[in-house]
Amino acid sequence: MKSLMIGYLTLCCGVMAASAAKTASDISDIERDARALEIYLQDRKDHEEHCPHIEWTQPPIETYKDTLKSQLPEGCM
Repeated sequence: MKSLMIGYLTLCCGVMAASAAKTASDISDIERDARALEIYLQDRKDHEEHCPHIEWTQPPIETYKDTLKSQLPEGCM
């Protein structure tokens, strides 16, 4: 049982590392949409928690889908 669990954890870590190494053009549409939504929601949370004093209008989700990068303003985080 212990070796099965270690094998499973090793597999999960390998999949996560391989996923992280993918570039924006190497992922499927559903993966892109999911990643964009994750970044979009994280930006919203981070802005509220770390820099609510900075004026910022969050871009539409399409911007995140195109770039797969945080869109927080300079000086936030």
